[in-house]
Amino acid sequence: MPDPTAPHRPGKGPRAAEAIHDATLRLLAERGYAGLTIEAVAQEAGVNKTTIYRWWPSKAPLLRAALLHSRALDVSVPDTGSLRGDLIALTGQIVALVTGARTQSLVRAMTAGTGLPDDELAALTRDFFADRFSREQPVFARAVARGELPPDADPMLLLDLIAGAVWMRALLRNLPVPPDFAAAVVDAVLPARRTG
Repeated sequence: MPDPTAPHRPGKGPRAAEAIHDATLRLLAERGYAGLTIEAVAQEAGVNKTTIYRWWPSKAPLLRAALLHSRALDVSVPDTGSLRGDLIALTGQIVALVTGARTQSLVRAMTAGTGLPDDELAALTRDFFADRFSREQPVFARAVARGELPPDADPMLLLDLIAGAVWMRALLRNLPVPPDFAAAVVDAVLPARRTG
C-alpha cells in the first residue's frame, strides 16, 4: 500500500489530492476535529468517498496528509544571506499564517486538542510542527556556517521564542500584529544568541 503521508507527485495519490486536502482543512476549521468526517470531506471536495478511503483509511491520516502537504499551510524557507533576514522573513510567514483570513480559524482549530496522550489532533499538530521545523533547518545550518550561530545553538528554542511571541500576541491575546513586529521579535531574541 502506498504511503498516504508521502508528498503527492504527478501519478501518485488521487488526482484530486489538493482539493481533498483543502476540503479537509476547511472542514477542520469550521467543525473542529470531532466534526470532521471522511464523508463530509468527500462531499466538499466533490469526490467519491471510496477515493479517499483508498488512500487514507481514516480521518487521522487524511488530516495528517492535508496538514503536511496542503499549499494553504506551506512555508517557503528564506535565504536572505543573514540569519536575521531569514528569521524576519520566516516570522512574517508565521504572522501571515496565524492572522490570515484563510488560515486563522484553521490554526485555532489545530491547537484545540487536549494534549493528552490519546488526543489524535494534538499528535497530528505535533507532526505538523515537526515537519515545518525540519524544513527550516537550512536557515540554521547556513547561520552556523557563516558564524552567526555557535554549532551548539538550539534552533528549536530560537523558533519557539520567535513563533511563541506571534502566537501569544495574535491568538491568545487577540491583539493586532503591527508591520514591524517580525523584526522587533527577531531583534529581541537574537542579540543574546549572536557569536560576533
